Amino acid sequence: MVTIIRLLLAPFVLWLILEQGSGWLLFALWVAITASDSLDGWLARRQGTTRSGAFLDPLADKVLALGGLWAVVLAGRFWWLPVALVTARELLISGFRSYWGRRGLAVPASRAAKFKTFLQFSSVSLVVWPWTTGITWMADTVLWLAVLVAWVSAVQYVVAGSRATSTTGAA
Repeated sequence: MVTIIRLLLAPFVLWLILEQGSGWLLFALWVAITASDSLDGWLARRQGTTRSGAFLDPLADKVLALGGLWAVVLAGRFWWLPVALVTARELLISGFRSYWGRRGLAVPASRAAKFKTFLQFSSVSLVVWPWTTGITWMADTVLWLAVLVAWVSAVQYVVAGSRATSTTGAA
């Protein structure tokens, strides 16, 4: 249910980024829906995961992270190149995970991948938070760090998936 609420609120929050750029309501909503990912994970560990949750939770993360980053680009605050690099990574790894999934392999999210998502959410937070919206170097630095961590985690996924397919003969 938490994930569904996150997905339902996403378009409204993305619209607010485009319309306002920064503001207390926007910041509070952004922090609430991105931080609720932790609540969602905690509930899943306590009550058990569901198939729909296993699909919807990463989808919600991608909608929020990429949607937030592209909304900030469209609002004229982020340069498109780092966001395009993050988007390319997401498409590549989603393709690999789908390929491996069809072969019965599940490659769980690494710590680096979770940190990457945190950095993406944080870069948008720094833009929409009224206290830091004018400190452009701060959000830009966190965004470029997110790009770096994204591609490091992409290499980790490819290596882990390749090892798993070669040891199980699933290639």
